[in-house]
Amino acid sequence: MNLEQYIKTSSSTTDLGGLHSFYRQMIDNNLLMIYEGEFSQEITRSVLNLTEKSFEMNNLDPGLRKKVVNVMIESLQNICKHQYTVSEAGKDGFIPAVFMIGKRNGNYVIITGNMVHKQAESILTAKIDKINSFDKEGLKQYYKESRLAAKLSDVGGAGLGLIDMARKSGNSLIYRFDEAEDQTLFYTLLVEISAQKDEE
Repeated sequence: MNLEQYIKTSSSTTDLGGLHSFYRQMIDNNLLMIYEGEFSQEITRSVLNLTEKSFEMNNLDPGLRKKVVNVMIESLQNICKHQYTVSEAGKDGFIPAVFMIGKRNGNYVIITGNMVHKQAESILTAKIDKINSFDKEGLKQYYKESRLAAKLSDVGGAGLGLIDMARKSGNSLIYRFDEAEDQTLFYTLLVEISAQKDEE
């Protein structure tokens, strides 16, 4: 049973034996950290600090460490900027999002999940598919063009974070949308950061 299957079949969050089983699933799936809840700048800093301390303890290669941290920052900032809010009793509230980081075949894997409006699906799909269509050099040029366009239009959110994640990771971005409630979808993004050093 993998972690996703365990979460779906777990019947009690108060079962202490279940907690141990969940811990074993984290170990077996090489998950280093899972955080679910509201994302603020303070929480983002805490997640980054905890992860960097883990990297220091494990003597992670400085080059790989830099790439992983850069992708983490972009992923966490993306959640902070685009958290889905609901109005409850006249107050704005955040629908919890999730962040996970783990290892697979020596590479680091970062997964984020958060609610988005259904209208966002076509926009995000077009952006990510375009990013995934480029090779390394094409992606580098597309990043430069997008930065210039963002400066000229004075508009943020030009997908620079997504482009940078693809550049730093050395891999295509993997994503999916799942039906949620009302006019929302659950948007999952997976970024795998290659441990292999970039060629000069």
